[in-house]
Amino acid sequence: MLVVGLTGGIGAGKSTVAEMLAARGAVVVDADRVARQVVEPGTPAHAALVARFGPGIVDDEGGIDRAALAAMVFGNPAALADLNAITHPAIGVEMVRQRDEHAGTDRVVVMDIPLLTEAHRQLLSLAAVVVVDVPPETALERLVDARGMDRADAEARMAAQVDRATRLSVADLVVDNSGDRAQLAVEVDRVWRAIEELAVTGVQPG
Repeated sequence: MLVVGLTGGIGAGKSTVAEMLAARGAVVVDADRVARQVVEPGTPAHAALVARFGPGIVDDEGGIDRAALAAMVFGNPAALADLNAITHPAIGVEMVRQRDEHAGTDRVVVMDIPLLTEAHRQLLSLAAVVVVDVPPETALERLVDARGMDRADAEARMAAQVDRATRLSVADLVVDNSGDRAQLAVEVDRVWRAIEELAVTGVQPG
């Protein structure tokens, strides 16, 4: 089993790259999907969130209203710290469990993490980190044009993330997604070949 990290800022196209890697044979463990799983009704994290943030974050089906919760913590460092303290340990445990389902195999497991840091490299035993990169202005235009986000909201969300240079500083491989989908496929093919070589030789891409 070879474990690789995947990250990228909002609007960079990380999810699209994850889909392309899965199509090439990778197993993708998606932190965002895991984050939803660990707060489903009946889980300890769900109960802890409701106790901390109140019944206003519960939707009609009993699940967590992510938009309502996000509105409570956005711009509130103390509330965000409380949210992270409740959810991050549960997310980490579940991601490791899903990773370890493939232990002893020759699979490439991609840990898809929006806010990946150097600490994740050690915690998850990442052999390499792939960063999906676009210029900030390109990401902003895609958020506004493709996702229909309000420009001010998109700018605020981008500003709340780590900056581009910090994100690139953890990269072993960079996927340039500043072009169209055909160009992205070429980039993903290049990175996938490097990952396959790493799996065979154990030599870090450079």
